[in-house]
Amino acid sequence: MIDDSQSLELPDGRLIIVSGPSGAGKSTVVRELLLTCDLPLVPSVSATTRAPRDSERDGIDYYFVDEPRFAQLRSEGAFLECKQNFGLQHWYGTLREPVAAGLQAGKWVILEIDVLGAMEIIEDGRFEPITIFIHPGGIEELERRLRFRGSETEHSLTARLETAAAEMRYMSRYCYEVINLSVPAAVAEICQILQDHNQNHIESQAVN
Repeated sequence: MIDDSQSLELPDGRLIIVSGPSGAGKSTVVRELLLTCDLPLVPSVSATTRAPRDSERDGIDYYFVDEPRFAQLRSEGAFLECKQNFGLQHWYGTLREPVAAGLQAGKWVILEIDVLGAMEIIEDGRFEPITIFIHPGGIEELERRLRFRGSETEHSLTARLETAAAEMRYMSRYCYEVINLSVPAAVAEICQILQDHNQNHIESQAVN
């Protein structure tokens, strides 16, 4: 177990947080970013108490744990952030040790988490994550995309849009806002943001 007094932020590793409302395309953007951006990017794998779906693999898509084990991990301080999905009563969380291992190896660890989890890490004060909020340009465009999917009832659509509106109010707390008008453009923009951070780090190291 990592000592809570020990910062996860190391000189060569970086913590990256990506958030955005459901339907903004953030998972697709992150997946393409991992494939195309020339930086040592790795995804963080969340833990959850829900059962795996048919195509999901433990340790790849999620760490699947039962509720007693999740509660034990919470009591041990094993999570950087965690929360319960009150609609489905499942718990989700970012495990501290895999993130620490990635940072210690000089990796740029990407956490794709919701705004409440992001705020938990930001407000902790010990970390300096690069935070990126992805959205499609506004609630109207988000509604259009969700309707185009054809997978939402009116009730679930209304709930998603209400949640999205609440999430959008946190956007100013993020370092960067990326409007996902197209996946290649959003990926290129985020990669450039990260490359700029890397270059600034290299230049500051040279000065010191």
